Amino acid sequence: MFSWSSLSLWRIPPYVRYAVFTSLGGFIFGYDTGSIGPITLMDDFQRRFGPLSLTVQGLLVSMILIPAAIVSFGAGSISDRLSRTYATSLGAAIYGTGSLICCLSGINMSSASGLAMVFIGRTISGAGEGIFLSAVTVYSIEISPIKYRGRVGAIIQFGISSGILLFLGYFVCYGALNIPGSMSWRLPWMIQTLSCLVLCTGVRLLPHSPRWLLHVGRRAEAEVALMRLGLHVGELEGWVQDEEKQGKIAEDTEDTAPAAIIALQQQFKDPFSPELRGRTIMALFMLGAQQLSGIDGVLFYAPILFQQAGFSSSNASFLASGVTGLVNVAFTVVGQTLTDRCGHRPALIGGGIVTGIAMTIIGVLYSLDDLSQAGQYTVIAMIFLFLIAFVLTWAIHMRLWVAEAQPVRTRASVSAIALTVNWGINWVVAFTTPVFLDKYPNGPYFFWAACIWISVVVFALYLPETNGKNLDIGHGGLPLQIKWPFRRQGNPSAL
Repeated sequence: MFSWSSLSLWRIPPYVRYAVFTSLGGFIFGYDTGSIGPITLMDDFQRRFGPLSLTVQGLLVSMILIPAAIVSFGAGSISDRLSRTYATSLGAAIYGTGSLICCLSGINMSSASGLAMVFIGRTISGAGEGIFLSAVTVYSIEISPIKYRGRVGAIIQFGISSGILLFLGYFVCYGALNIPGSMSWRLPWMIQTLSCLVLCTGVRLLPHSPRWLLHVGRRAEAEVALMRLGLHVGELEGWVQDEEKQGKIAEDTEDTAPAAIIALQQQFKDPFSPELRGRTIMALFMLGAQQLSGIDGVLFYAPILFQQAGFSSSNASFLASGVTGLVNVAFTVVGQTLTDRCGHRPALIGGGIVTGIAMTIIGVLYSLDDLSQAGQYTVIAMIFLFLIAFVLTWAIHMRLWVAEAQPVRTRASVSAIALTVNWGINWVVAFTTPVFLDKYPNGPYFFWAACIWISVVVFALYLPETNGKNLDIGHGGLPLQIKWPFRRQGNPSAL
C-alpha cells in the first residue's frame, strides 16, 4: 500500500514514480509562469530589445497562452489517437523547440527582429503546451487506484508549483540578475529547453495508461501495463464491464486501427450529449473560474504587485516573488496530503470564500487615497493568504474534478476543452493585468473578487462530489446522466 511516509525509492509504488516523472510537464508549465515576467524586467533584456510598453509586455507574457488554447481544443483527440504518453512526448518536443528559439533570439540581429523571434518562440511553445499539459493530467489520474487518486493526481500541481519557484522560475531569475550580458535572460530558457528534452525522451519509456489501452482494444497490453504500474490485474475486469456499459470498447486486437479511436468529430459531440452535458459545462465553468480568480495575474506579475505594495527596488520585489513561489510549493505539499481526506466540494467552496475575502480586502485598501505602511503590509499579507488558500483548494481540486467527473471516452477531450477555456481566459488576464493595474490599482482586485464570489455561489448550489468514486460508469461509481447544473433539482451533492 502506498503511503507518503514511505521515503525509500524502492518502496514507492511504480505508479507514483511514473506520476512524479510526468509531473515534469507541470513543472515546465509552472516554470514559464514564474520566469517570463521577471525576464521581461531584466536590464539586459530591455537594453537588447528596447523598453517594453505595458501593452507589449502583457502581450509577450501572455503570448504562449493563445496557441495553447487553440491547440488544446484538439489535444484530446491527439491524446486518444497517439496515447497519453506519446502525446506528452510530442508536446514536449514542440515546446522545447520554441524555448530554444527564444534562447537564441537577438543574436546578430536587430532589436525588432530579436523581439519577433521571442514572440515566434513563445507561439511555438504554446502549441506544445496545449498538447502535453492535458495529456499528463489525464495520465496521472488514469494510472492511480481510487484510494490514492487524489494524492497521486495532485502531483501534477506540485510540478507546477515547483516550476514557479524551483529555485528556478523566480529564484533562477533572481540569481540571474547579477549575471552580466544576455546570459541573465537566456539561462532560464536554456533550463526550460533541457527540461523539455528530458520529458520528451523519458515519457516514451513509461507504460501506457491501462484504461487507454483497454479503450482501444489492446487488453493484453493493458494487463502488462497494470503489472508495470504495480496494480492488480483483477482491476481490469471492472474496467471492461464499465467500457461495455458505455458501448465503446474496441475489439481485442494488436492492430491499432483508426476505427478503434473515436473520430475527431465524436470527440466534441460526446461531451455535449444530453447525459454528459452537465458535467462538461461545469468543467468549463470551473477552469474558467480558476483563471478569473486572478491567480496568474498574481504569479505572472508578482514583481510588479510587490513594487505596487511598497517594495521599491527590483531586487526586493524579485525576492518577495521568490518567497511567493516558496509558499506555493510548501502549501502544495500540504494540500496533497489532505486531498483524499476532504471532498472537492467543501474544498472549493471554502477556498473560494477565503480567496474572495483576500481579494476584496486588497481592493478596498487600494481604494484609499493614501495607503499607509500598515496598509501596504496588509496588502502583502492578503496576497499570501490568497495564494495559500488557492493552492490548498482551487489549484488541486479543480483539475481533479474535471478529470474524475468524465467517463474514459470523454475524459481526454473534456480535459482538453476545459484547458482551452482556461488558457483563453488566462491570456485575457495576463494581457490586461499590467495595463489594468496602471490605470486602476484597485480595479483588478475587485473584478477578481466578484468572479470568485460568483463561483462560490455556483459551487454551493450545483457542484456534485466526485472524490472517492469510481472514475467510470457502474460499480458504485458515477451515474452516467446528471441534471443540468444551472437548474437546481434535487440534492446538489449527488450527480
